[in-house]
Amino acid sequence: MAGHSDNVLDLPRFEAGTTVLIVIAPYYKDISEAQLASARAKIEAAGCAHETIEVPGSLELPTAIAMANRMGDYQGFVALGCVIRGRTSHYDVVVNQSANAIAMLGLQGLCIGNGIITVESREQAEERADANRLDTAGAAAEAALHLMALERDLHDRKRDSGFGFTGTILAKGGDTV
Repeated sequence: MAGHSDNVLDLPRFEAGTTVLIVIAPYYKDISEAQLASARAKIEAAGCAHETIEVPGSLELPTAIAMANRMGDYQGFVALGCVIRGRTSHYDVVVNQSANAIAMLGLQGLCIGNGIITVESREQAEERADANRLDTAGAAAEAALHLMALERDLHDRKRDSGFGFTGTILAKGGDTV
């Protein structure tokens, strides 16, 4: 994930018509509101539009992203949620399965920033949701934006690689083909 380092990349800029989908599990309302505000601010600073959808929990985030990728026109995705450890092993299942599924979607070519906060306490969650402190959601939005920029740059390099033909082919006798 982007952020939390002295070696931070400049925020990329995008043209109009570039849309990022924020998918959030708003289980803890105040945490979710802080996450949304931070992610939206980063996306807007890069010149992108954004839409937001809500899902019941963090386990549903990857499924919703996969569905939106198939049915929508989004260039990037930001997954937001908060999982606070409880007294059972359910925390481990949610944390591991959601992270693995998001990583698999990324390996399939989706530009996703994972901003699911995984913590031991509410105090830690509040710190990670605070845009003036650790700002996990802003960092996740930045990660998605950087992946989108990389995809754009690689696409442009492929197009300019010299393998496409832009000249004129002459047939026998000098006729243009």
